[in-house]
Amino acid sequence: MGFNPEFCRNESEVESKLIVQYLLPQLGYTPDTWHQEVTFGTIRLDFLAFATQTIPLVWDANSPLSVVIEAKHPKQNLNRHSRRLRTYLISLNVPYGLLTNGKEIRIYQKVKFEVNLVFQCDGREVEAKIDRIKELIGRNSLKKHHYQNATPTQINPQQELNAQSQPISETRRQQPVKTIAVYHNKGGVGKTTTVVNLAAAIRKRGKRVLVIDLDSQANTTFAAGLAKFDDEELDNIKDCNVRHLLQSEDFYPIPKVAQKSQFNNPEIDVVPAHITLMKYENELNNLDYSKLMLLKKLKPVEDLYDVVIIDTPPSLNLYARIALITADYLIIPSDLKPFANQGLVNVKEIIKQTNEFRNFINKDPLEILGVLACKISTNARFIQYTLPRRREVIPKRYGLKIMESVIYEREELAKCTEQIQIVGNLEIPDPRSVLDFKPDSFSAQDFEVLATEVLQGIGIAP
Repeated sequence: MGFNPEFCRNESEVESKLIVQYLLPQLGYTPDTWHQEVTFGTIRLDFLAFATQTIPLVWDANSPLSVVIEAKHPKQNLNRHSRRLRTYLISLNVPYGLLTNGKEIRIYQKVKFEVNLVFQCDGREVEAKIDRIKELIGRNSLKKHHYQNATPTQINPQQELNAQSQPISETRRQQPVKTIAVYHNKGGVGKTTTVVNLAAAIRKRGKRVLVIDLDSQANTTFAAGLAKFDDEELDNIKDCNVRHLLQSEDFYPIPKVAQKSQFNNPEIDVVPAHITLMKYENELNNLDYSKLMLLKKLKPVEDLYDVVIIDTPPSLNLYARIALITADYLIIPSDLKPFANQGLVNVKEIIKQTNEFRNFINKDPLEILGVLACKISTNARFIQYTLPRRREVIPKRYGLKIMESVIYEREELAKCTEQIQIVGNLEIPDPRSVLDFKPDSFSAQDFEVLATEVLQGIGIAP
């Protein structure tokens, strides 16, 4: 029996026509090896399939590899549901997850505490690509494998997913995570462009990257493609973002707040910001622990990432201070124009104040990787005569190191963030990193060079 996504008009038909009548039989699952509407505490799974399993459902440390299957309405954007599926896989220790709305099919794989998108196709392509799907989550394929880590004999999904409870010692590295803040108190100097594309370039080197947006303008959140909603009622960020992480000492750990972003391949974890962040600044200022909350929340997940990059607001406010208190290193993007240069005096002052506080909490001083020349004209005469003079000013007048890398202002850097995806009659933002948008472009090369310089500067082999 074939499958036509046009026959699926609602979620129930996605479940019956795609999953029950087509996918499960094609993948080799018999009725005694899959279960519908499985509940564990407050978690309800649409489907849970096992390589070998009988009724009644028995799930313990000896259970074979399994796959969670979640069905959504054909009009639902799967990006809104990928984070929840990721939470299911991590909290229940299930290695595979399939997410579909009939029009699109995605397969995710959990390896320890990282969940990656490993397959994606249009619903109309499912028959042509069924062999690849079988290789990933077919019953016979899963029979050939065994759990890398045993499933817990007792599972309590009612508890908050808290990274402190995860056995992260199994993934502990000799190399500690490196945290970088990207900050300048003047706006429009290429800060967001630097954050997202540097993160992309480092991720493509095989490093595990977390991006944290601490700017109430949420530009990095938009550039990472996490704000795809066209209607504020569909805003899936307002109730779980960096503000909640900073506000709550006991809840909202990073694995709950972070979302997988597909602006880059491989995906990158992003803790999103929201435009309402600014109105909570006074409230957070009144909390004694707010300046140290991000530092605390990063501790339990420090073995899950190699590099953390924090975007900051162009101001001297609380959120900038939180970033500079938390980070180990600082990059100062600048277009090297007079106003940006004058702002470096303020940057140095906030660094001085931050280091005094860091000393108080027994944290080493912030290490400045340097001023990064950004949004630089590609005019040949400018590059030959003006740019060298502007670069010389930074160490001479301001006593700051100037980085060797230069990010030039090119068309592809603007266009990669303006990409859209047509869904029905809607144009949904679908930004890409410049390394995915135009991998052979000069801009992609600029960020490859920057990634090498940064990784060497923070002591990680490029």
